[in-house]
Amino acid sequence: MSNNLLKSGVAATAIALSAGAASASCGEVTMTEMNWASSQVVSGVAKFILEQGYGCSIEMVPSSTVPALASVAETGEPDIVTELWINGAPSYEKLESEGKISTLTDVLSDGGVEGWWVPDYIVAEHPEAGTLEGILANPDLIGNRFHQCPEGWGCQRANASKTKAFGVVDAGIEVFQHGSGETLASSIAAAYENKEPWFGYYWGPTAILGKYPMVKIDLGDYNAEVHACDSDPECPNRGVGKSEYPVSPVKTVVTAEFKDTHPAEAAFMKNLSFTNAQMNDILAWKEANTASTEEAAVYFLTSKPDVWGAWLDDAAKEKLAALLK
Repeated sequence: MSNNLLKSGVAATAIALSAGAASASCGEVTMTEMNWASSQVVSGVAKFILEQGYGCSIEMVPSSTVPALASVAETGEPDIVTELWINGAPSYEKLESEGKISTLTDVLSDGGVEGWWVPDYIVAEHPEAGTLEGILANPDLIGNRFHQCPEGWGCQRANASKTKAFGVVDAGIEVFQHGSGETLASSIAAAYENKEPWFGYYWGPTAILGKYPMVKIDLGDYNAEVHACDSDPECPNRGVGKSEYPVSPVKTVVTAEFKDTHPAEAAFMKNLSFTNAQMNDILAWKEANTASTEEAAVYFLTSKPDVWGAWLDDAAKEKLAALLK
């Protein structure tokens, strides 16, 4: 089936699902819709299943990490925060210790990943390019360039420190400063289209890593103190110590009240979890088909029933299976 036909089928299913929502037996529930792609997919999938399988009426709340938790602290809403990157959420531990929120699961089971990458076709032809030592000894294999993330991003400061500490510049590799996330992404796409060298920073889960197979370069052990210094422009020892990027824990949290009053729905949200490979695939499909979040959610639901089927109780599974057969 062509992508256009598949997208048409997904769109039709999305419309049918919206039109045939289950009765709101679980009541009204508020859920975050964060301003980045993977979270929007998580929320879209959760919304469909909670409405169609559990009879909830879901109100999506546009938000981001800090405002979402501030709202929970002040108002007790939203009920569900679907993709919380706790490394960027300083109030998370306080709210949990106070009993205002309950952590249900690692919604990205592999965690959020950051690091340095090269395309797999380079490593296939030149295995030495799959290690930092090999890259530093053979910088021509990666085009003598490190693709740096945009000015003002946290990764820009960290990479500036790490490229110095690991001797990237000393090896004759230019640090190329991208002006935006879009140009950084398009540089990977262009390299792949022409099978050209590429070496630089990226993160996941993302559509880019779903579409273009990349090899992550091992930077050694993670050292929390060194990495914190890498990201702090005031740290006097930046560029001295060596550290890998940490894996970022990514959680689903709910309010204590929601967990107490909605045990079946909380149990489902505890089971809802994606690997990075699964999320990369969904995001790549969404981008390739210029699909909406709703269509991307239905794409996942119609193509991976073995995955989401394990998340639901029997009654909800029966309802969803009837709609998506």
